[in-house]
Amino acid sequence: MDLSIKMFSDIPSVVRHHWNAGNINWPMGIYITLVHVVGLVGVAKLVECSKETLMWAFLLWPISGFGITVGVHRLWSHRSYSASFPVRFFLMLCNSIANQGSIYHWARDHRVHHKYSETDADPHNAMRGFFFAHMGWLYLKKHPEVIRAGKELDFSDLHEDPVVMFQKKLDPWFALYMCFVFPAQIAVRFWGESFWPAFFVAGGLRYMIVLHFTWFVNSAAHLYGDHPYDVVSYPSENTYVSFFAVGEGWHNWHHKYPFDYAASEFGISSQFNPSKLFIDILATVGLVWGRKRGTAAWDMGRARRERDREAGVPLPKPTPRPWEAISAIKQE
Repeated sequence: MDLSIKMFSDIPSVVRHHWNAGNINWPMGIYITLVHVVGLVGVAKLVECSKETLMWAFLLWPISGFGITVGVHRLWSHRSYSASFPVRFFLMLCNSIANQGSIYHWARDHRVHHKYSETDADPHNAMRGFFFAHMGWLYLKKHPEVIRAGKELDFSDLHEDPVVMFQKKLDPWFALYMCFVFPAQIAVRFWGESFWPAFFVAGGLRYMIVLHFTWFVNSAAHLYGDHPYDVVSYPSENTYVSFFAVGEGWHNWHHKYPFDYAASEFGISSQFNPSKLFIDILATVGLVWGRKRGTAAWDMGRARRERDREAGVPLPKPTPRPWEAISAIKQE
């Protein structure tokens, strides 16, 4: 269901159900729980950190965020633009700081998500509710349909990229180092910070927060917001998610035109999208090229919608989500 008091009150019964069914992914579940323990220790360590370390932790938000948005999402998952080797290597490092799984595995699951969005084959199917789409899916074994779908898609382009394979070969140790230890080493080396406060704040706390920012794209942006481009698609335009996820909340557009490198209709002047701005800057200096856009397709789609409107054809409506259908039945 959506984000509500009932969602939280139902968590114990849902946990019991999956416990009895043997669906719990123990290694990942333990890891995600430990991540939050480390993050909470980071909260306690905030008072021990210098202002330089706090600023460094803040800067690691967009740095690691670009590793997801500019890198594994728009470049490697959707191939919405092409990038030179130095850019790909830099984005791989940023992605490793983000530590959300290797580029290969992230892109594999994301391509499955787009092809089978809001079905059993979707790794974080929002039809199963806010909590599942946000982080619950990581605590459970993958649905058999997700596994089947992942075996059917072509990932040869990822195998052919040496940067992707380099990171995959070192997974997960390189990402764990870049996520937790590297930020602390920078703080120790350049402004004399103590290692452990930097480890828990610039590493653990920042990591936990950015994880939730990314997860909001799967949960909040699939449940709350406007649907101006595809009225029967559940992904929505969510300004708040766009801010926290450095430009990834314009989700109705993105699911309509996943090949668009901007993942939004407009640029930074109209929609918060620093990820698009960063790609544009790289293109200006010739480090990326072949940026694809969905604006021409939308111009034609908008013209068709206007013709239908003038002819009195109503816009279609999305199928109610399970909890919406139950609520409608109760109100009858």
